[in-house]
Amino acid sequence: MLSFDDRDGLIWFDGALVPWQEARLHVMTHSLHAGGAVFEGIRAYDGKIFRAHDHIARLQRSAEILGYRLPNAALELVKACEAVIWANELGDAYLRPIAWRGSESVTVAASNATIHVAIAAWDWPTPPDRGESAAGMRLALSCWRRPRADTAPTASKCSGLYMIGTLARHAANAQGFDDALLLDLDGHVAETTAANIVMVTGGTLVSPRADCFLDSITKRHVFELARQGGLAVEERTVSLKELCAADEVFVVGTAVEIRPVIELAGPELQARWSVGPCTRGLVAAFHASVRGKDPVQAQGCLVEAE
Repeated sequence: MLSFDDRDGLIWFDGALVPWQEARLHVMTHSLHAGGAVFEGIRAYDGKIFRAHDHIARLQRSAEILGYRLPNAALELVKACEAVIWANELGDAYLRPIAWRGSESVTVAASNATIHVAIAAWDWPTPPDRGESAAGMRLALSCWRRPRADTAPTASKCSGLYMIGTLARHAANAQGFDDALLLDLDGHVAETTAANIVMVTGGTLVSPRADCFLDSITKRHVFELARQGGLAVEERTVSLKELCAADEVFVVGTAVEIRPVIELAGPELQARWSVGPCTRGLVAAFHASVRGKDPVQAQGCLVEAE
């Protein structure tokens, strides 16, 4: 695998496009020690960035939750994302805007640290390109829990929170599963390590309320498509028992787009689902919408227009 510090291309770094291999920071950077970086994952399709303004707005909110403001205006960062796509001659791409506190302090307090911002982009094939859109995922129930909002900045896409996902996914992968499902501290369904989870039950899409994890921008888009296709959507507390009894289950997020779940396993727990018509229809509708095509309603779910 090609290391991410040894690639060709250009990265937008504090206002300038610099060669990929020169976009570096010091080992004494505060956010490396204290986990205070914030970031976004964004996809571009055919050179057009998907919901760029929403992602940059969330990046700004994430920084504010962590106690600092970005030095760049939202429109400047959107234009910087576009410049990175153009400079690297990318069509379909994954973008990673990230902001962090600099190296002026390594103590807990770093109110005077310089705030840096960088944006990288690279060719990361979409799930359809990798043959994963229709392939169901197998999830392991994790022993790790998502923290409450009064114990961690859960509404922020903060680098420090991702250690939980790393630990949970490593454990799941070691058992032969694709990913892990995490519960909240009360034992209700939260999300997977890096994507929101949605169940389909009785023709309604139900997702756990994002009160201890990051709300997915891609999920919001999928819910809009579902409403256009005549499907009901809900966000509420979801029990593990309800999830296991659902008709269909899928995960949604920037990296995975929409991917069906076919199995959940844990101590004294085994649930299986088929890849159902609602999930297949939403996958088709999503791919149509990001490619500039019109999704249309068909038999209660969305399919790609011919």
